Amino acid sequence: MVTAFLVALLPATQAQALPAWPSISQGASGVDTKAAQYLLRHHGYGIAADGQFGTATRSAVISFQTAHGLTADGTIGAQTWPRLVVSVSQGSTGEAVKAAQTQLNAYGAGLSVDGQFGPATNTAVRSYQSSHGLTVDGLVGPQTWQSLLGTNGADGGGGTPSGYSLPLARSAVPRSDYAAPHYGTTPAIDLIVSYIPAYAIKSGVVDHYSSTSCGIGIRLLQPDGSRFVYCHLSARSVADGVQVAAGTRIATTGDTGNSGAPHLHVEIRTSDGVAHCPQSYLLAIYDGLTPPSFGSLPTSGCTTA
Repeated sequence: MVTAFLVALLPATQAQALPAWPSISQGASGVDTKAAQYLLRHHGYGIAADGQFGTATRSAVISFQTAHGLTADGTIGAQTWPRLVVSVSQGSTGEAVKAAQTQLNAYGAGLSVDGQFGPATNTAVRSYQSSHGLTVDGLVGPQTWQSLLGTNGADGGGGTPSGYSLPLARSAVPRSDYAAPHYGTTPAIDLIVSYIPAYAIKSGVVDHYSSTSCGIGIRLLQPDGSRFVYCHLSARSVADGVQVAAGTRIATTGDTGNSGAPHLHVEIRTSDGVAHCPQSYLLAIYDGLTPPSFGSLPTSGCTTA
């Protein structure tokens, strides 16, 4: 799906490179916020773990940062997360375990968030580590925390429309890459990146599949039978059959199948199986606009063949 000459465009990188720590601040909501709140509770801050980054959470963050000699700006980013996370393993209990269980559930683990690191949590951690190229030791330490937290959601503050997400972090590729034709005959797009997180473009149900051409793939099924197709993945992050929201990390990009070089191949297919050019759809999301309907997308004119 991408010709061999693209290899020259890619720097040598380590497979399964860790994603960037997320940056969250007042007004944020979701899984990372809830995990941060559990971790703050572990450190003695009596805030609610409600997934809403409000004034109480901000005050707790500033207090934590001050106590640890960090810039007290109320934002949990690359400087604060490493001090906030706590290593946990089988036998551990408490709020930090709840944080780990919350993050694992974002990848389809289906754990009870009970603060008890028992056999089920241990199995989920080891499964996650195995599928993400981490040391499989059952310990949720700094590297596993960083991988779990990753950069959940690809917008990065760039202003995507509500209910949509770019398939990669906004900083991963320039806007021009979303306009580029596909190096092949199928209406699709190839985004030239190495081993980084891939995200759900829209809410949908994850459907795993593999083929000689696609390699490790995911279909993100829509209610009408249409789907987004992701190919050449190195690892999946969500269990088959799980309903995910836009911006959920669902995979790590890679070089499996008929690839030739690490990249993310994305297709949009309507319920009749016909592939439509995704370029204008993804460009609309990049520009903060509501994308066009699948059926209105062209079925030709976006390939080099």
